[in-house]
This record gives sequence, structure tokens and C-alpha cells, in this order.
Amino acid sequence: MDLDILYEDEDVLVVNKPKGLVVHPAAGHEEHTLVNGLLYHCKGRLSGINGVLRPGIVHRIDRDTTGLLLVCKNDAAHASIAGQLSVHSITRRYHAIVHGSLSSDGTVDAPIGRNPNDRMKMAVNPKNGKRAVTHYHVLEPLKNFTYVECRLETGRTHQIRVHMASVRHPLLGDTVYGPARPPFPLDGQTLHAKVLGFVHPRTGEYLEFDAPLPDYFEKLLVRLRR
Repeated sequence: MDLDILYEDEDVLVVNKPKGLVVHPAAGHEEHTLVNGLLYHCKGRLSGINGVLRPGIVHRIDRDTTGLLLVCKNDAAHASIAGQLSVHSITRRYHAIVHGSLSSDGTVDAPIGRNPNDRMKMAVNPKNGKRAVTHYHVLEPLKNFTYVECRLETGRTHQIRVHMASVRHPLLGDTVYGPARPPFPLDGQTLHAKVLGFVHPRTGEYLEFDAPLPDYFEKLLVRLRR
């Protein structure tokens, strides 16, 4: 697998994931996942805390979300990064295009859990959900859409997708939480994990990485600016 690696040392690896690539093996996706490629690249040397199906994976992004993912090569690094995630000290900023016009920045503080009517989906669920906080910032108004940056304070499954849909600004291309028929031919939601920052588990140095927008995203922005 041709991995786009932005940083690598003996403890961690930062990879820029393309659209359509599943992070780890699961039902229906046993092979050709990012984990399969990482195992080959790292010669099997990945942390084992999350078991044999998710070695090295301390956080993940959806199949159709692009961008930065942090991978841990040993258990000590994994424990350190997991600790940073638990206290919300890791920087995670995503770029997205949402339906509708957003005129100002905002925060969605709403618990997320399984959708009681569809177990395959997540939803804002005050009864059984876990606290979830997303801060959004308007980058650019577009015709019928808005280009935004979303900063995660927590990291729940489908968090940005669920939160933006809950305020009636679903992500463009998201047929699960938004319109079933997007106005453009897209493979999933327009969501890119652009900035990732963390304290290195061995050196204590703060590292931050920025992944450029994928081609499809750039071309879509050009189209929407016309």
C-alpha cells in the first residue's frame, strides 16, 4: 500500500489517509485496510493495546473522511496518546463543506449515542449519549453552502457529521445524515482531518501537522465559488 506518511519515528507515525480507505478490519472489510498497509510498512511493530484487529490505532476517522491519523508503534506511546485524548489536549481540526449559510461561529454541545431507531447510525441522544463538543468556525461563505473548520473537543463516532446535521447544516455529500441525493457526484461526506497536534510520548515536544486538502475538495471549492 502506498502510504502518505507525514512523520515517523520509533514511537509514532502520522499518515494522511485517502478517501475510501477503511482504517481497520471489520465485518465486510477484512482486507485492504489502512491497518493492513501499516502492518506491512512497520513489519508488524505496532502497539497491541487495541487487539489484533486494531494494532496501533488509538483514534480513527471514517472511510470517506480524508486526512491525518496518528498511529502508535508501541504500548507506551499508545498509553500516552490515549491519555492526551482522554483529557482533550490533542489538537484536531477538520475542514468541511456544509449545506446552507452559516453567518457566525458556534459550538454544539450535545451528547451522542446510538440512534434508537437505527442502530447503524449515531444521533444526538440526551438519554444514553456521551458528552460531545464540536466548535465550528466559518472560513468562507459559498453559494448555498459554507466552508467551515470544526475543532473537536471530544471524539465520538461520527461526531462532526451528527452535530452539524443537528443544527441543520449537514455535510455536503453525507447521505447518512444529510440529503439522500447530494447535488454533486461525491463519494461520501466532504470532511478532511487537516490539523493534528500532540505531545510526543517520548520527548515531550509538541508536534503539529497540517495535511493539504485533497484534490476533489479543492476542485469542489472552486466550483462553489463561481
